[in-house]
Amino acid sequence: MCETAGSGNNTPPPLVLLSAYNGDWEKYIDAVYQCYIAEVVRGNLVYNGLPIRCQFRPVTKGKHFAFWHIISEGEEEDDRTPDFSRCERIKWISWVLKNAGSNVKISCWENRRGSNKNIVLWYEEGDFAVILSKRSGYLLLKTAYCVSPHRKLVFRRERDEYMAING
Repeated sequence: MCETAGSGNNTPPPLVLLSAYNGDWEKYIDAVYQCYIAEVVRGNLVYNGLPIRCQFRPVTKGKHFAFWHIISEGEEEDDRTPDFSRCERIKWISWVLKNAGSNVKISCWENRRGSNKNIVLWYEEGDFAVILSKRSGYLLLKTAYCVSPHRKLVFRRERDEYMAING
């Protein structure tokens, strides 16, 4: 079961570790999924007054589409590989969303990827980002991931350019 830790605004919740489940992948992924459901899907998350929603379909292995996208990596959706660092940080998604705007360690800006207008929430100290896509009347949780050294450079440039224009 997912227990929400009472971490303050300055530090994210503890990681959800595979070792806590004695290395049992099935138990672990079910626990990570329960955290996702409790904290993200049913967490009543809001950013800038807009509710945050998740993509449920197509259901994959009995779990929501957005869940599998968040906890795995790869170019092709049908061929993504689970990423333990993403799994471990599942609780960080709600923490970032709840603390963006009040925690100076979380940078926020907008970018474009194809036709999507996105909001990037980057917890730089923890190398973790949450990406929201703007929709009519809500925000869609696109993904969340650990930020690679190359992506850090891209993020810094994007953020600095955005801030220079938008203050």
